[in-house]
Amino acid sequence: MADIFGVIADATRRELLQVLLERYSATDSPTGDISVGELVEKLGLSQPTVSKHLKVLRESGLVAVREVGQHRYYRLETQPLETVEDWLMPFMAVGYGTDDADLSRSLAGGAFAAWTGAPLTEPLRRAGETLQHPGDAGAAVGRAMADATHGVRHRFEEASENVERRVIEPIKKKLKKD
Repeated sequence: MADIFGVIADATRRELLQVLLERYSATDSPTGDISVGELVEKLGLSQPTVSKHLKVLRESGLVAVREVGQHRYYRLETQPLETVEDWLMPFMAVGYGTDDADLSRSLAGGAFAAWTGAPLTEPLRRAGETLQHPGDAGAAVGRAMADATHGVRHRFEEASENVERRVIEPIKKKLKKD
């Protein structure tokens, strides 16, 4: 797993993965494949640079390649990223094991506030301060919230990107023509 973090630490590779994710999510692309030439065009990078980074992504199992003649088509392989997500979830759900009493007290509501983006109400804050073991409660709430909201947030982001690509962008293009 350590190798995959090094792979996704590079900004160019993350950009490539983002474009591949968009293609993977597109319903007008049954295979989710995209050519090297299209990647070069979308990212504005040189072909050798794109190919070099695709090789690293391929060797780490993050992408698969399909060859047609001299053309190469890449598609996203989600399993390695799901493994990273599974590994990260516990860290996202708790206060990283700190013993700080004030932070521990705020974990129960803080996890809720952090994951929902909603401010923590005073009644919830007071309830959290009365808990005997607020760190445990915070960890449990955080874990539950992380699990529940991660999936929902991911689906909303995908839906938003699809609306942008399929509705907003075509309307903008049409308006520019008129």
